Amino acid sequence: MLIESFQNDKIKNVTKLLTDNRFRKKSKVFVVEGQQENERAVQYNFEPLEFFICENIFKGTLPGGKIHYVSEKVYEKIAYRGSSEGIIGIYQAKETPLSSFVPKEDSTVIIVEGVEKPGNLGAILRSCEAFGVDALIVADGKTDFYNPNVIRSSVGCLFGMEVYQAENEETLEFLQKNSFNIYTTLMDETAEDLYKRDFRQRSAVLFGTEHSGLSDFWIGKGKNTLIPMAGSIDSLNLSNAVAITCYESLKQKKG
Repeated sequence: MLIESFQNDKIKNVTKLLTDNRFRKKSKVFVVEGQQENERAVQYNFEPLEFFICENIFKGTLPGGKIHYVSEKVYEKIAYRGSSEGIIGIYQAKETPLSSFVPKEDSTVIIVEGVEKPGNLGAILRSCEAFGVDALIVADGKTDFYNPNVIRSSVGCLFGMEVYQAENEETLEFLQKNSFNIYTTLMDETAEDLYKRDFRQRSAVLFGTEHSGLSDFWIGKGKNTLIPMAGSIDSLNLSNAVAITCYESLKQKKG
């Protein structure tokens, strides 16, 4: 059966999942658009509930599971990307506690406190996955990992990463319990060069918001660290700073 009406209850549900963060969290399901993103979600054992396929656009292999076929006009309404591949999946969200993460002896963990933009979080996830970071911890209770813009900008890297959400106190307790070297990125004169840090041991690097940096909670909780720069600017975009840090970690381990 082809869905051609915008008033179809399933189409209304998809639209609400895309636009309403509270509804998405309450429903504990989320939307994935695009062939590569859906393939990664399935590959990393996210549970698909149903798919919406536009046959006139979709050129891939049909996924297993419940499929609804939709017209082009309906698909355009529920698609949130500028360029589209004719497939949207609905998946069960995962909620994994930080306590379940078992670090390796040389694990590198990136911690971001209060990410302000979903696109930034997606870019950070992409760098973490690309450079072999073991986990990303978001140290606040507000961020929505399943925001469509997070999934889009991470190109599905969200699904293959160990990603956790915890408050500052829980995050610090976990790092101390597991003997991590804690590297903060506070702007002060005590900071040491990032390239002098040893990422061959358990390491956690903390980043704050672009607007105000790390909160006062992290003052004195770790060794302050900076990325040396040759230009006149004194700071980098958050996702760029994370990418440089992730690369340095990988470079040392491949040493």
